[in-house]
Amino acid sequence: MTKLAIGIDLHRCIGCNTCALACKMQNNVPDGMLWNRVLTENCELFDGAEGTYPHLTRTYVPLACQHCSNAACQRVCPTGATYTDEKGRVQIDYQKCIGCRMCMAACPYNARVFNWNDPVRSTGANWGDGRVPAREKGMMEKCTLCKERTDAGDEPMCVHCCPTDARVFGDLDEPDSEISQLERSESAHRLLESKGTRPAVFYVS
Repeated sequence: MTKLAIGIDLHRCIGCNTCALACKMQNNVPDGMLWNRVLTENCELFDGAEGTYPHLTRTYVPLACQHCSNAACQRVCPTGATYTDEKGRVQIDYQKCIGCRMCMAACPYNARVFNWNDPVRSTGANWGDGRVPAREKGMMEKCTLCKERTDAGDEPMCVHCCPTDARVFGDLDEPDSEISQLERSESAHRLLESKGTRPAVFYVS
């Protein structure tokens, strides 16, 4: 068995958005869309802060598809376009997606994006990894855990490019792996655990 996952150390995250931009370039994500976002905890503003000056605090929370073992998006997909592959990654079959957006509504993490218009890229051409399929208007998109890279034995681009090593990638079914050890730390937690989605992505704070 294989259960690929990402652990994110919030102590190390500096909110630089390198993960978001690396993901965008790797996966040919069009202008105006992100698969990976960096939120500020308990704050609706981009790069905001909690508290009242001068007593302010700020914690960044990177957010993308959580690759849930009990994925709400998969349960509601009427065509089977959303599925879990043999490595525990939640994927989208673009040939089956009809753009109904039921998965988008069901995801409690707001991790999916939709191509409302014909995709536009500032270069006028596709970019990033040529192995990544292009998506058209009317198609759902989200983090694939860099399927093309991880199938080849590489780590996701967001992990590879993180300047502070805030991200750890690996197989949770290997008990001695770095990510399994990190998951066993006392402060490891998952977002919205009460939803019962059992995400593969977890955070250390």
